[in-house]
Amino acid sequence: MLSYAGLVPSAVRLAHPRVCSSSASCMDLKALLSSLNDFASLSFAESWDNVGLLVEPSPPHIVHTLFLTNDLTEDVMEEALQKKANLILSYHPPLFRPLKRLTWSTWKERLVIRALEEKVGIYSPHTAYDAAPQGVNSWLAKGLGVCTSRPIHPSKAPSCPTERTHRVEFSVNPTQDVAKVVSAVKGIRDVSVMAFSARIDGEEQTRVSVTCTQPALLQVVAFLSQDTQLHQKTEILSLEKPQLLDTGMGRLCTLHQPVSLAVMVERIKTHLKLPYLRLAVGRGRTVESQVQVVALCAGSGSSVLQGVEADLYLTGEMSHHDVLDATSRGTSVALCEHSNTERGFLSDLRDMLDTHLAGKVHIVLSETDRDPLCMV
Repeated sequence: MLSYAGLVPSAVRLAHPRVCSSSASCMDLKALLSSLNDFASLSFAESWDNVGLLVEPSPPHIVHTLFLTNDLTEDVMEEALQKKANLILSYHPPLFRPLKRLTWSTWKERLVIRALEEKVGIYSPHTAYDAAPQGVNSWLAKGLGVCTSRPIHPSKAPSCPTERTHRVEFSVNPTQDVAKVVSAVKGIRDVSVMAFSARIDGEEQTRVSVTCTQPALLQVVAFLSQDTQLHQKTEILSLEKPQLLDTGMGRLCTLHQPVSLAVMVERIKTHLKLPYLRLAVGRGRTVESQVQVVALCAGSGSSVLQGVEADLYLTGEMSHHDVLDATSRGTSVALCEHSNTERGFLSDLRDMLDTHLAGKVHIVLSETDRDPLCMV
């Protein structure tokens, strides 16, 4: 019988160490992913987005070098491999729609094949970093000047204080057995029940509070409807999840001192290191008109900025008709191309992650990554 053991080059067997020694600068992939989620939770991301670990090499996977890019193209992948990256953090997810096969026929399939062949993971935070307090939109606001800002669409806590969505409270009539009422309600799935004494309109009453999910709410209401003599003073409350501080999509920024539109344009170009941007001046405005309120959204901002009252919209791209809608209301629009409003954040991200990860991994910023559009 022919043995193939001797045909495997020793260099291949030793190329990827399975452990991270105490003297080495590295992290296990799972530990690194946990730290990245602590930095900016993936729960901040929009529901439609595809975030998190998109390509995972066979475990255990040790990360010595974390490579940052705004977009993962084939040229950027080659750069990442040359720089010996073990994990690529691509702000935009290179995989969004499901792949039905892995062949060499399309560039996204080739990215996955190359990553798996070279044992390189791919991770994308995208809108989680848009919403984060220290994220992309907060970075974009830094270029405006001294201002106060708040999210345009605040994020809500994912599961706080409870997964249940409604509370039903009612008073049990004195002629009823409170214990039986509570027992009957507890028989409904996904409810929590509490009885307590309360003084209402000068009268001592027994109140029952039922916290429940949306499907259970229908059953609770049906139960109460069976006997209207059972209860009185019934209230149904919708439980809202609390908003997260300084977290959410877009930013509405109010300058401490207003400046002309022309001055604001120059500030934006300086911050984004751009020789130009596209500007639509609002109806009844000029480049000398004062700007005090700026609504911004990195990337493609139409859905976030729509209808927001501001002197200026700042984003990467908007449709022709959305620009017309904004300018008709007197709002000027500054368009800088999609990724130009995002890419500069990666330099700040590199520094923040180096501190957050306590220097345990080497962090490299792509030099090849750039916006695909240029002015000719």
